[in-house]
Amino acid sequence: MVFLAFPAALLFGNNAGAPASSAAKHSSRPSQTSASTAPVQSTAEPQDLKNLLAEMDKAATTFKSAQADFDWDQYQRVVDEHDIQKGQIYFRKNKSGVDVAVKIVSPEPKQVLFKDGKLSLYQAKIDQVTEYKAGQNRAEVESFMSLGFGASGTDLAKNFEIKLQGWDTVDGVRTARLDLTPKQEKVKSSLSHVLLWMDPKRNVSIKQQFFEPSGDYRLTHYTNIKVNGKIADDVFRLKITSRTKIVQPQ
Repeated sequence: MVFLAFPAALLFGNNAGAPASSAAKHSSRPSQTSASTAPVQSTAEPQDLKNLLAEMDKAATTFKSAQADFDWDQYQRVVDEHDIQKGQIYFRKNKSGVDVAVKIVSPEPKQVLFKDGKLSLYQAKIDQVTEYKAGQNRAEVESFMSLGFGASGTDLAKNFEIKLQGWDTVDGVRTARLDLTPKQEKVKSSLSHVLLWMDPKRNVSIKQQFFEPSGDYRLTHYTNIKVNGKIADDVFRLKITSRTKIVQPQ
C-alpha cells in the first residue's frame, strides 16, 4: 500500500487532495519550479552539513508545534498540468508522537488528519471519511509526516542520504537547500528524492518538493509560519456530520 511505503504520497498526492478534475488547473509552465526555485546565495562545505544537522538536533528538543499557510502545486507529467490547492497545516508533538492536521480551503474544502497512528481524509463534498491505519509502520509514517517540521537532524539522517546543495534566500530567510534520497527501497518506488529549503534556526521548511519516479512532483510553499504557539485541540478533530460515511480500505 502506498500509505505504508510512502505516507506523504497519500497526504500530498492526488488521493489525499482533490482529484485532478476538481483542483485548480493550469497549463504547464517552465521547470524552474524544481531545484531553481530560489536563487543560490552561497555554496556549501562538508562541515556545513554536519553543523546544520547538529543545529536541527538542538532545535528539535524545544519544538512543540507549528502552523502555516500553504500553496500546493501538483505537477502531473502525463497531462502536463499543474493542480493548485491552498490551505493551512498544523503540527503538534505529544508524548506518543506527532499529530498533523491539514485544512484545504481551495478549490474544494477537505480535511486531512493524522492522529493516534491513523490517517483520515474527510471530503466534505461527498461527506465521506477514508481512514488508513499505520499499524506497525507508525514510526515510519510519523517521520514522513513531520518531514521539515521539527524533525531532528539525526532522525533525518536515519531515513535519507542527505546532500547540502547550498544556501538560498527564500522569503527573506536564509535557508539550507537539502536534497534527500530515501534509504529504503520500498520508499524509492514512490519517491525518488525530496528538496527541502530549511530554516535551521526554527527547524522548519519554507519550501518542499517531492519528486516521483514518474516525473510528477509536488511543490509546497509555506508562509505565515508560527512555531511553538498554542493550537486549539479542536484543530485536530474532523468536522464531520451525523451522516458522514466512514470507509476503511483494506
